[in-house]
Amino acid sequence: MKPILILLGLLFCAQGVAQKYYTKTGKIDFEASVAAFEPVKASHQAVTAILDTDTGDLAILALVKGFRFRNALMEEHFNENYAESDQYPKATFKGNLANFSTDDLGEVKTYTANGTLNFHGQSQEITTKVKLRPEGSTHVLETAFSVAPETFGIEIPSVVSEKISKQINIDVVLTLIKK
Repeated sequence: MKPILILLGLLFCAQGVAQKYYTKTGKIDFEASVAAFEPVKASHQAVTAILDTDTGDLAILALVKGFRFRNALMEEHFNENYAESDQYPKATFKGNLANFSTDDLGEVKTYTANGTLNFHGQSQEITTKVKLRPEGSTHVLETAFSVAPETFGIEIPSVVSEKISKQINIDVVLTLIKK
């Protein structure tokens, strides 16, 4: 009887070993600049993310009003006219790192992330390469990809359309700690 109880106890303990890595200080930069015009770029330094190392599931959340521009007027226009951040306060990504394995956590590894990016009330399936590397007691996840504003229902007025790139370059860096 005792061996069965010990075995059951070990099984329940093994299920409790699920590892999650998270951050509340992730960084997302985006740029939509066109040469010869004022740079259109912003940075967000308080991005929340969680990586479930049992499944490879990844969730990222950025409050849209958290993006900071060099120019306060540009930031105001972004929030009021383009992102409409009062109506659509969050940008999210929910997806999975294909072929993720906890066995690889000790080495630099590149995965393919597949998931749904939601911004401005619109959802778009995206696939991007993600690099995950150990750094001390943390793991740093990095990716870069581009999206078109119209994909998310954002119309650029003709008055400024020559000053904003047709593709927005997005860089993500998440320093994840064990939960």
